[in-house]
Amino acid sequence: MTEHKVTPYLTGTEDDYWVRTCAWSAPGCHPTGCGLKLHVKGGELVEVEGDENHPISQGRLCVRCLTLEEYENHPSRILYPMKRAKEDRGKDKWSRITWDEALDIIYDEVERIRAEWGSQSLVVYGGTGREATQYYPALGYAVLRTPNVATDLSGQSCYGPRCSITNFILGTGYPEMDYAAYFPDRYDDPSYELSEVLVLWGKAPLQSNGDGLFGHAVIDMMKRGTKLIVVDPRLTWLSAKAEYHLQLRPGTDAALGLGMLNIIIQEGLYDHEFVEKWCYGFDELAERAAEYPVDKVAEITWISAGTILAATRMFANAKTGSVAWGVAIEMMANGPQVAQCILALNAITGRLDAPGGVTIGPRSTLVGTWRYENQKYVPPELMDMRLGSKEYPASAASMAVCHADSVLNTLETGSPYPLKFAWIHSTNLYATATTVPERWYKALLKMEFVVCSDLFMTPSAMMLADVFLPVATFPEHDGIVQPHFGRNTHFFGAMNKALSKGETKSDLEICFWLGKKMTPEAWPWETIEEFYDYLLEPFFGFNFDHLREVGAYQPGYTYYKHEKGMARADGKPGFETVTGRVELKSLQFEAWGDDPLPYYIEPQYSPVSTPRLLEEYPLVLTTGGRKFTSFHSEHRQIETLREIDTWPEVEINPVDAAKYGIKDGDWVEIENQFGKCREVAKVGPTVAPGVVHAHHGWWFPEQDGEEPNFYGVWKCQINNLMPHEHIGKLGLGAPYKCKLCKIRRVSSMDSDD
Repeated sequence: MTEHKVTPYLTGTEDDYWVRTCAWSAPGCHPTGCGLKLHVKGGELVEVEGDENHPISQGRLCVRCLTLEEYENHPSRILYPMKRAKEDRGKDKWSRITWDEALDIIYDEVERIRAEWGSQSLVVYGGTGREATQYYPALGYAVLRTPNVATDLSGQSCYGPRCSITNFILGTGYPEMDYAAYFPDRYDDPSYELSEVLVLWGKAPLQSNGDGLFGHAVIDMMKRGTKLIVVDPRLTWLSAKAEYHLQLRPGTDAALGLGMLNIIIQEGLYDHEFVEKWCYGFDELAERAAEYPVDKVAEITWISAGTILAATRMFANAKTGSVAWGVAIEMMANGPQVAQCILALNAITGRLDAPGGVTIGPRSTLVGTWRYENQKYVPPELMDMRLGSKEYPASAASMAVCHADSVLNTLETGSPYPLKFAWIHSTNLYATATTVPERWYKALLKMEFVVCSDLFMTPSAMMLADVFLPVATFPEHDGIVQPHFGRNTHFFGAMNKALSKGETKSDLEICFWLGKKMTPEAWPWETIEEFYDYLLEPFFGFNFDHLREVGAYQPGYTYYKHEKGMARADGKPGFETVTGRVELKSLQFEAWGDDPLPYYIEPQYSPVSTPRLLEEYPLVLTTGGRKFTSFHSEHRQIETLREIDTWPEVEINPVDAAKYGIKDGDWVEIENQFGKCREVAKVGPTVAPGVVHAHHGWWFPEQDGEEPNFYGVWKCQINNLMPHEHIGKLGLGAPYKCKLCKIRRVSSMDSDD
């Protein structure tokens, strides 16, 4: 076991003290686990500093952490359970209740609905990236005993598909760029080598710190000499600093990936030994890639052939390097094939599990493993009824959730069975990534009973909830931060409770609270700390109290596990796949009726696939770029952050702005055949002519929350322009990043013009 410095996590007096902790959610972020020092005085959070002793973040904090005091003490925080009559949905007619009253109400409704309609009529919706991601499956499986645990993301288009494709191709956990995060001495560790070239593909690490990556490590590596190649339709700070910015047409990523593979293979720039020993299907991949010569790829992607050639050679010729991917990969119907290309690029250049390349972890550990194990509390005949499992077996095989598109179909049709109870668990459905959001609203409004657990009143809660449960922020409870949800966990961090607010409970505490009444055999622990000890001690040999004092435990890392029998359960060399190798040609895909090799398909709506629409919708629309000031729809009521980002913005090239008579700061309406919304024009060179980029996740807590306004959530909801179930063949990926639209100038957010 790696030795770590043990220091007190709590210092000071009873009424004036500092607590060292690791950040997670809420307020939202991915499980990056940045180190904080929290100053509590008189029971209130009064100061936030970065923890300079944290081995990863090293004292650095983003603006979301720096405004934690404002979030924690916000007067609109909901601190007590509430209820209202079903007929008052959409109205601000809440009355305060106790947790015992809430427990009795929820228990009685669940048992009534279960007796009449069966456990399959219950559905739990969970958020993306928040701490609830670890615990909402347990709420469904080990508390309510329903097979229906869901998100609202069409095509499951966030993180899960990347993990799924990795499972199918590599048989491992999530592949992440190697930034020496596993080692206490970081970049000075003798086994580590700095990446010469880092490709950031559809990834905004400085803004989002996605899934556990500490994004500013990219800056650390750049200072040490790492060169960047950035694949992004937008000009960003990092792409401006890159050696090559591959500013592709949105949705054409698979063509670029195949083109890069073709160059590497044709020019013999691949790692011949790794391919010969550890790859399956290389010859077939070479034949497929040969269909994408560089001139063809340039025509498809709008990137010059010379730039593609130069960037590919730079990547392949580097001694060390990797491709790091972001959520944009799965936010297109062709996303699984892009993932195949990226994994193949890392594999054939010998970067998998190599120093300065790509680290890989197990399929899951600790909480990640436990949440899958909880499926045992749902009888097999019920698990077989999980929505979408028959239509989309690839999704069902690798993800512990229902298929989102199938859930909406069932809500609207009642087939194959009706849904009657919904628990909206730490997610703001209608302001984030829900496609056809008004259809989801009308469908869920039919539920006989709805519970919502969150920190503030949201549009989703105001629309639907009969009972509202107040969720704790991370300073208000103990917890474990597990980057990459156990799939590539370079450290395990302690969230140490610093203070209490009202009667809030964490996502896990809510599971304990109801689970001990509904499914007590699944919740044998007396305290949360005992549960964490249960997870930690068999794996590490220490308990939660020790993790508190360590703060952030780094387990160390072994490279080239496939050579040492450490990447397979049977201890043999190779990978945990059908062939025992990296499957460049996927036998899993073939078994599900899809092409086993990566392929390119045009976005469903594009200048090429639907030229008939161009006269009415002449612009390519991409959405969802991350911002420093928010995590999806969260933080909208934080005054300091709203001063930085006051309104949702749509980025427009000056050429298009002039064409449509739009000036910087104008309100514009964005419209296509599916819907419309309004945002503020941001005119500049961040997107190419013919492309616009719109921000997502907007609502306005300062506006009227009651029906029909619902905090203005419909007005600026870019997903009004998103279709339902326009997804990839495996059920993974949807066109959030690649559609068509038109824009026009309007007077304001609310004007009739």
